[in-house]
Amino acid sequence: MSILLQPPPVQDWLSDLLGAFQARTARIGIVGLGYVGLPLALRSAAVGFPVLGFDIDEEKVARLNDGRSDIEHIPSERVAAMRADGFEATADFARVGEADALILCVPTPLTRHREPDLSFVLRTMEALLPHLRPGQLISLESTTYPGTTAEELAPRIAGAGLVLGVEIFLVYSPEREDPGNGHFETASIPKVVGGHSLACRQAGVALYEQLVETVVPVSSTQAAEMTKLLENIHRAVNIGLVNEMKLVADRMGIDIFEVIDAAATKPFGFTPYYPGPGLGGHCIPIDPFYLTWKAREYGINTRFIELAGEINQFMREWVVVKLSEALNERGKSLKGSRVLVLGVAYKKNVDDMRESPSVEILERLVAKGVLADYSDPHVPRFPKLRQHRLEMTSVPLTAGSLARYDAVLLLTDHDRFDYELIRRHAALIVDTRGRFRRLDACVVSA
Repeated sequence: MSILLQPPPVQDWLSDLLGAFQARTARIGIVGLGYVGLPLALRSAAVGFPVLGFDIDEEKVARLNDGRSDIEHIPSERVAAMRADGFEATADFARVGEADALILCVPTPLTRHREPDLSFVLRTMEALLPHLRPGQLISLESTTYPGTTAEELAPRIAGAGLVLGVEIFLVYSPEREDPGNGHFETASIPKVVGGHSLACRQAGVALYEQLVETVVPVSSTQAAEMTKLLENIHRAVNIGLVNEMKLVADRMGIDIFEVIDAAATKPFGFTPYYPGPGLGGHCIPIDPFYLTWKAREYGINTRFIELAGEINQFMREWVVVKLSEALNERGKSLKGSRVLVLGVAYKKNVDDMRESPSVEILERLVAKGVLADYSDPHVPRFPKLRQHRLEMTSVPLTAGSLARYDAVLLLTDHDRFDYELIRRHAALIVDTRGRFRRLDACVVSA
């Protein structure tokens, strides 16, 4: 008598994962606990998910486990509350298998030759691979060129012996954080999700719909990657346009800020963008070049994007020239002048210095022999940056300190600056943000 053996049932990894997301019992692993990863960890914990954070910076891991935040707009009280709810940070990537979802929030900068630098993403994947297991979702949130997820991550995961879309699931969902913007938070910003397969997208949507109010599924990881680039290229090109208009208006003796405000009264067909000393932040100065680089593979030259990049980059030099001209008109040379830079963060009311044009302008001034200092209430000490080393601390703004400088250069218009104090006591103000609007003989627009 023969006995027919039934094959063991095939585990339905997708159904298990969907159920864990819906029940909020899945453990969420956030890889990279900076300006993107930490808010996502806070949101995940706030809705009831157990959260495990990964970061290679052991000092940051220790601070977070002590309930301390190193990001100004995220209070330590929120980190301490998350820690009390069970959050743990670690630098031990051998614990990757404990997470049911792994969300990658690591930097994607440019190389010195303005080409994509995927080293952080690829090193992170290499650290994850030995510890991946069936039943996990991997989501890349770092901004990158279309094709990165499919061409770089998917083959590595498949090479580890895991079947994509069956055992393990891969999506791309670009981050949309805006540090310091009190009008939006992680929960209220719609989330674009593209999957490596339909099953992958289903898993990604199931996770993110627990975290945010609106999920926007798209057809592929490539479409999601391109969406992120379009968002930031739109801003870069329009800022490049208004910066060019600023150059023209300056030569014609026209206040470009007055013109923009007047144009903005049109109730349709116009969106106001404002000029400045150049682009900053982790996205807008970088993302367009990711698409420019990838487009060459298809024989396309992105001339419009590249021209906007050239104009925005030129604004740094323009500011230095305008400062030099303003000093010359007062009988002073740039070299040897004392100049106080106001604001080194890349935008107002934050401590984020990534790609800040203020940093490059400050370095240019120092290289030209300027006796330069800075004041920034959000950056008390100039931090160690990958490509910049300046040993400086923020100068407090007082009537006496302002009077010591030949010129004050406004680069980042923080609300915490006392602009009336600056107006009364600065010998010369060079204003790149339109905060003073030439209402005084000591003010020069740049």
